Amino acid sequence: MLSVTRIHALLLALALLAFAGCSGTPLRDDAAARAPVILVSIDGFRADYLQRGMTPTLAALAADGVRAEAMQPSFPSITFPNHYTLVTGLYPDHHGIVHNTIQDPALGRFTLGNRAAVGDGRWWNEGEPIWVTAQKQGLHTATMFWPGSEAAIHGVRPDHWRPFDGDVAPQARVDQVLAWLDLPAARRPAFITLYFDAVDGAGHWHGPDSPEVSTALRDTDTMLARLVDGLRRRGLYDRTNLVIVSDHGMTATPPSQVVYLDDIVDMRDVDVVTYEVPAELAPKPARAAEVERALLAPHAHMQCRDKAALPARLHYGGNPRVPAIVCIPDDGWLVSTHARQAAHKRVLRGEHGYDNADPHMRALFVAHGPAFKRGVVVAEFPNVDVYPLLAHLLGIRPQPNDGDLAPLRGALAPEAITARR
Repeated sequence: MLSVTRIHALLLALALLAFAGCSGTPLRDDAAARAPVILVSIDGFRADYLQRGMTPTLAALAADGVRAEAMQPSFPSITFPNHYTLVTGLYPDHHGIVHNTIQDPALGRFTLGNRAAVGDGRWWNEGEPIWVTAQKQGLHTATMFWPGSEAAIHGVRPDHWRPFDGDVAPQARVDQVLAWLDLPAARRPAFITLYFDAVDGAGHWHGPDSPEVSTALRDTDTMLARLVDGLRRRGLYDRTNLVIVSDHGMTATPPSQVVYLDDIVDMRDVDVVTYEVPAELAPKPARAAEVERALLAPHAHMQCRDKAALPARLHYGGNPRVPAIVCIPDDGWLVSTHARQAAHKRVLRGEHGYDNADPHMRALFVAHGPAFKRGVVVAEFPNVDVYPLLAHLLGIRPQPNDGDLAPLRGALAPEAITARR
């Protein structure tokens, strides 16, 4: 027969479990027993770069863990939209970061260099990044650079975050991640991001097949080796789930391959939000019919569409932040004007942003850790599927999203119901 004390204890335990279920905050295991998740982005790492033999650390992680034949970015295949897709599981049309440059009727103009806009949560509130969801569910998080992490989104920030500064050396970025892992167990982040941008920069200014890209690949791989070594020295390597991705690929852009908008329309009749890839613009009302007729006609090396008529597979064009007309050039071509090209001080030798089905836009996916099988190669999948994987590894309830865990279930170790160990 149960004593009164034991009955009270049982009732209290049941009440606590009921409260956790109603409050939306799950009861957590001890932080020291949970496998940390580190999400690493190598900006501009095209999927086939892995085969170039210049990234031995990354290749070893892939061989001992999981890699995808490729990961398909979301359209447009550019940095901010895809980084936010990776951490929300939403297509850019659904999370609102539809380009690196955005015009919003209420908020004004968003660009990468506009620090006030980048740090304004109102730009990001159409989605909820995984660090916010994790924080709400009782986990600690940290971001060593990631688009969106400088803003209070839905009023929440990571426990630890750094405003983006391209002058922060890759070594310092890795060391900051390791320092966060050195925090006492009760404060240690369960989810951390880490961002490298050298490969993307080299691809833009020198082209994807350049010696400079090879150097950037080697240097970034050295930083991955530093991270792996730091995890080993802390006894965390076999307990940490690493998910290493890129946001998009890269293609060569010969200087002669430019479509000039001012050869097609009078630029005084349009408001251009973005050039290059894709070009997005809105005709001024007084000349809308003429501009639409000119742009929507067939063009060599470029196709312009009313945003409502974009192919459904792009999942793009429904958000009010997408301008009325979207012009997508062929692979390796840019959309500009004569004056704009003449003003450039440097020539772009590589670019991205193209149709996300373009093989040159294919992105990287490698995963390694206790939650993953060893030596597995999965078929190409869309990058919206990374978010449900991250939620699964963290053992948190995901927000509604466009992703699906199914393409990656076969990569998970049988015992990896969650990342708790």
